[in-house]
Amino acid sequence: MIFEAIVFGLILLAVGYWATMFVMGRRDDVLHGKFVADEPAAEPVRFMPQVPRMRARPAARPNKDSLQALLTVIKQDLHDAARS
Repeated sequence: MIFEAIVFGLILLAVGYWATMFVMGRRDDVLHGKFVADEPAAEPVRFMPQVPRMRARPAARPNKDSLQALLTVIKQDLHDAARS
């Protein structure tokens, strides 16, 4: 029972691999077992993490005037959009 399950699993794995290669367009590999020749090795691309140039300042607490100005701008934009 266990042996049969293992054999069935291997067959399913092989069919899945075949179907994946066929869908990806590697039909020569699937049909004839010919694998694509290796291309000459190029210089590997190295990932260089971006280092921030400036540290972010802590967010300042918005004051009442700036919030009121923002609200006014948003209302004006909504009014203009409603007209269009």
